[in-house]
Amino acid sequence: MDRHRRNQPFGAYGYNPEGIRIGQDGSRHRRATKVWDERRFRDYDDSLELGTRNIKMALRRLRKFARQGALEEFDVDSTIRETAKDAGLLNVQMRPERHNAVKVLLFLDVGGSMDDHIRVCEELFSAARSEFKHLEHYYFHNCLYEGVWRNNLRRGNERIPTMDVLHTYGADYQVVIVGDAAMSPYEVTHPGGSVEHFNDEAGGVWLKRLCETFPRLAWLNPMPPRAWEYTYSTQLIREIIDDRMYPMTMEGLETAMRELAKK
Repeated sequence: MDRHRRNQPFGAYGYNPEGIRIGQDGSRHRRATKVWDERRFRDYDDSLELGTRNIKMALRRLRKFARQGALEEFDVDSTIRETAKDAGLLNVQMRPERHNAVKVLLFLDVGGSMDDHIRVCEELFSAARSEFKHLEHYYFHNCLYEGVWRNNLRRGNERIPTMDVLHTYGADYQVVIVGDAAMSPYEVTHPGGSVEHFNDEAGGVWLKRLCETFPRLAWLNPMPPRAWEYTYSTQLIREIIDDRMYPMTMEGLETAMRELAKK
């Protein structure tokens, strides 16, 4: 009887590979296809001081990326100095912009299995916020659907239609998605597959639209690459985004930034 109860598709604190979780204070096996509870996520901290050597090195890679193709701006101090040296003959001096005009759209997976990676996500978010003058960020859960949000405390009331995001920013924006890509495959492949709500279109449909709108895209995955092959949803997403998924390591970030810098 107890064994039968543990395997029932509805309830809490049991095990079912495709169950619906109700009345449980957190995830245990991360197998639920639906969660019928109010879930509260918190925003990532974009003011966090970077604390590890690898993330600091990644920040340098982001800086290098930000300066590629930088426009020049008028350097007032150098122009005055060089003009004085030339006995008043105007000698205009230019310099690379301190903050590049690179435009970045950052999509952050939050909640659920991503709770294991809060620290590294906050460090990356903080680095990106400090480096990119034109940075816009949005949150999602598990997979991209018809709505995203900027504030996790108000995500139930202030969702932004994903289609509006696709129509607001130009193709010159470069997209960075941060997420572990670990979920029920139904979230990627089927309408109604979302763990939290009924989605009219599969998550994979929205990911394809994102790729079509923004050709320069990279997905950063905090899980090690050796784990990707064991998660079917990760394989599906890699196929949709043309295998532009990179680990959140120094080498992975460098490769991702190089990919984004391609014309």
